[in-house]
Amino acid sequence: MTDTAKLSESTIQKNATETASVSKSSIPSSSDMQYYYQFLFPFNTIFSWLNHGDKPGRDIENREFAMAFRSGAYKRYNSFSSVQEFKTQIERANPDRFEIGAIYNKPPKNRDTILNSDMKPLEKELVFDIDMDDYDTYRTCCNGAQVCDRCWRFIKLAMIVMEVTLKEDFGFNSFIWVFSGRRGAHCWVSDKRARLLNDQQRRSILDYVNVVKDRSAEKRLLLRRPYHPHLLRSLNLLKPYFVEIILEEQNCWEDDTHAFETLLPCLHDKQLIESLTKYWKENPNRSSKDKWSDIDSITRKLTTSFKSARKQDFINRVRDSKEDIILQTLYPKLDIEVTKQTIHLLKSPFCIHPATGNVCVPITDSFTPELAPKLINIQHEMEDNGNNIDKTSLKPYIDIFSEYVNELMASEENNSLKREREED
Repeated sequence: MTDTAKLSESTIQKNATETASVSKSSIPSSSDMQYYYQFLFPFNTIFSWLNHGDKPGRDIENREFAMAFRSGAYKRYNSFSSVQEFKTQIERANPDRFEIGAIYNKPPKNRDTILNSDMKPLEKELVFDIDMDDYDTYRTCCNGAQVCDRCWRFIKLAMIVMEVTLKEDFGFNSFIWVFSGRRGAHCWVSDKRARLLNDQQRRSILDYVNVVKDRSAEKRLLLRRPYHPHLLRSLNLLKPYFVEIILEEQNCWEDDTHAFETLLPCLHDKQLIESLTKYWKENPNRSSKDKWSDIDSITRKLTTSFKSARKQDFINRVRDSKEDIILQTLYPKLDIEVTKQTIHLLKSPFCIHPATGNVCVPITDSFTPELAPKLINIQHEMEDNGNNIDKTSLKPYIDIFSEYVNELMASEENNSLKREREED
């Protein structure tokens, strides 16, 4: 494989289509990006994060970076020996964005002089990618590349479930969520144990958390009972939001055809499905909340003549189906390719999304995509305040990331000292 490759035509076409839906004034030009890299991008903080310390060492020297350009070119296997080289090379190349890869046993920039079999990935952050696309079946407020405060709640809930899982089930503590720049969120887990995971271990973690594997909404989820403790905990986290988000705000099943295609197939009983179909055809366009209640009322009618044991079994299976539906609609939808390989690259925090002009900033509790700082606005702020980055809308996010990096570095140092004491 050559260092410089072309992005697929489908990817370029997708980016072009989505770019067309964004205000042209927000799309950064080549000179805008040059300005951003020269005056605004937090190279020192990103360097410290990826190097796990301020002083140059193997972690940064052997770290792969890839650059994507507006022409469609994509240059892999870049690496830098110092923060000065890092900044100089990015400024000189002026990519649309750059992506972060694995730490290898040798500097990736020397790849042309090394046998492919001698280049081995040693570690990389465990990463997860959640994209709004995977919720399109159930969101009605927006479509495509559009995202609003209302549908962003899908992402926020997914983040809550993932954070609890990472902490309680895997013992990871050093992770941060970063806005993708348009409609998703990236999670970077930097714990040493996470960074050292091999591909099989990453896939095992992915299998554990990737519960909703079949994205087809026309099929039942059919989760085993009793639920695994992780699933039961996730259900209890999500259940309080189901009525408000799915049934009221999105109201995705008011459209009868959509309800027939994506709600009814999730139920367990043919007679129940037929009865609901008939009732909804006779009473069209009932709200999602009403349809959700109809499942219980029709169940009660169908089971009136059932014997006690059969009746309870039927009711239990309806309850199980409804619980599975809650998980199917709200449980995190993960991009499996991003997580399963150590060598997979992911866009760096604080890059600019080329189609929106948004900065890929850390996600706070109150964050929504509409609050993401745009490069064009930051440039205006710099002009108005005498080029003082501390007085821009970007500064609070840099502070958040810097605090995260400082905590990570302190943890690394404490663990190193602990290992030294144990060895003594």
